Amino acid sequence: MPAPPLAFANNRAYVAAHFALELDTGGNVGLFRSIEGGGLKADVITYQTGGMHGQFRQLGKPKYDDLKLQVGMAMSVPFYDWVSRFFTGQPDTRSGSIIAADFTYTERARRTFSGAIIKEVSFPKLDAADKSAAYMSVGVAVEHIDFKVGSGQRLKQNEGMPTQKLWASCNFRFTLDGYDCTRVSKVDSFTVKQNVIEHHVGGFRAPFKIASFIDRPTISFYLPEADAGPFYKRAMDAAGSGMPTGKLSGSIEVLDSGGTRLCEVSFRDSDILAVTPDRSDASSEEIKQVKVDLYCEMLGFSYGTIGLGDLA
Repeated sequence: MPAPPLAFANNRAYVAAHFALELDTGGNVGLFRSIEGGGLKADVITYQTGGMHGQFRQLGKPKYDDLKLQVGMAMSVPFYDWVSRFFTGQPDTRSGSIIAADFTYTERARRTFSGAIIKEVSFPKLDAADKSAAYMSVGVAVEHIDFKVGSGQRLKQNEGMPTQKLWASCNFRFTLDGYDCTRVSKVDSFTVKQNVIEHHVGGFRAPFKIASFIDRPTISFYLPEADAGPFYKRAMDAAGSGMPTGKLSGSIEVLDSGGTRLCEVSFRDSDILAVTPDRSDASSEEIKQVKVDLYCEMLGFSYGTIGLGDLA
């Protein structure tokens, strides 16, 4: 069988097994688990001229789909600094590239983007009974994307990859000032969202994207009903009587198997808005749990043992 042409051999189909992210502030900031979105599309404008039955069509302004990254602890500090600024509401626009590589870490394709703003971060569910790996989902709105052929260079295997193996859903610590939370067994997933406004300017085909207000979520956690007395009292004092009781602060720490902190989500100016007991069932052998809901006015995110940003 004759050998394939050289041009064909250099452009063989491949399986994208590794994905890397580059930012203008930190170069290659790490490998992530998956990516979706980032496509290009345009609306079709239809118009009709008087006296003619046919319709004419042309393409309108280009639109770039949002990127959605699934990441863990395998990124580097510049990336988590970007996430930290998002949590505190600081507008931070970045440029960079998403690189697709094959199993040998050889770069095969590149998408270069500009005007990128984080629009949402989904923190995973933490469960003391779940030993699987945990990942954050990060949504990014972009102003422009260029699709390019890969350089063929080998990517560096990120030094943070071994760290990702340390983030399991079961290793966490929940704290709330003034309350015993040592037996909290689960924290529900929550999403921090930022509204992104499209600003259209004459002379530019694509709109500029500007960060707006942040929607801070409700944080829900679970603990045994035997420990729920103080939380019921707090809810009755605050919501039942309507008397101000002062705001609460706390944190969710993600730990490795040795108890070292990998990252932390901190919150303050919070209070209990609901305390809901589990369904009672005489045939159940599970420990009776209570779900506690907190609202929060301020959030912060820090990576490692040293915080990257203050609450805001």
